[in-house]
Amino acid sequence: MTGIAASILDGLLYGSGDAVIGINPATDNVAQSVKLMRLMDEVIQKYQIPTQSCVLTHVTNTLEAIEQGAPVDLVFQSIGGTEATNRSFGFDLSTLAEAEAAAQSLNRGTVGRNVMYFETGQGSSLSADAHHGLDQQTCEARAYAVARKFNPLLVNTVVGFIGPEYLFDGKEITRAGLEDHFCGKLLGVPMGCDVCYTNHAEADQNDMDNLLTLLGVAGCNFIMGIPGSDDIMLNYQTTSFHDALYVRRVLGLKAAPEFERWLEEMQIFQDVSTHRLNDQLPAAFANSLRHLPKEPRHGT
Repeated sequence: MTGIAASILDGLLYGSGDAVIGINPATDNVAQSVKLMRLMDEVIQKYQIPTQSCVLTHVTNTLEAIEQGAPVDLVFQSIGGTEATNRSFGFDLSTLAEAEAAAQSLNRGTVGRNVMYFETGQGSSLSADAHHGLDQQTCEARAYAVARKFNPLLVNTVVGFIGPEYLFDGKEITRAGLEDHFCGKLLGVPMGCDVCYTNHAEADQNDMDNLLTLLGVAGCNFIMGIPGSDDIMLNYQTTSFHDALYVRRVLGLKAAPEFERWLEEMQIFQDVSTHRLNDQLPAAFANSLRHLPKEPRHGT
């Protein structure tokens, strides 16, 4: 838990987290998910951070967590563009409807009723042999229609997560990322992108930097901030906290206004207009790590 808290601290000190503070757990079970939900809720409540948290566990686990009284802000689920794809993921649309209603019943949001967070990716239906002969991009666009039905707060294409069997190289990943962004905006969903590639794909970080810049110019709503750009759970390379800072500075973009005000109030940013980081680590955050419960090493 201490390592996870340190990563949250790292992200906040770089100005990340206005869309969501999320954890993709290595151990995907209800008990561990509830622990992580309570950890994030404690941090958010203690420092009054204008954001929401999410544990990227299966929707059925989140339903169980809600029944146990866990502080669930957003319900996560990976979704596909065909019924067979979603069945292979272990849910159907009625499951999503049940989860949406359960999360809304907690009344944790302060603005709106958007409690769903979906991830997608070209190749999901093909890899599950659930594409019915349709091309990857058509299946992907259909996934956005599924997402739109549940009024999500976030929809995120994990563009290069499967590997070269589905998107061969940097050019194909770049094309797919821009296609996904375009189709998501056409269908009216709050579209973001996990700018990523697997280590066995014909791609490198230069390709991802190019795609990141192109998506920023195109008006992508959000990207991922992962410690060290390395997703150790899914074993692929993605974007880090400082990548979001780069895009904001170069393109004159900003975080959510409530979050920017919080960054200045906490003295993390000295000047929001230039995204200038405070040179001194805020003492309140540094001290907070000392009060976390100690756990055995295998439990972190």
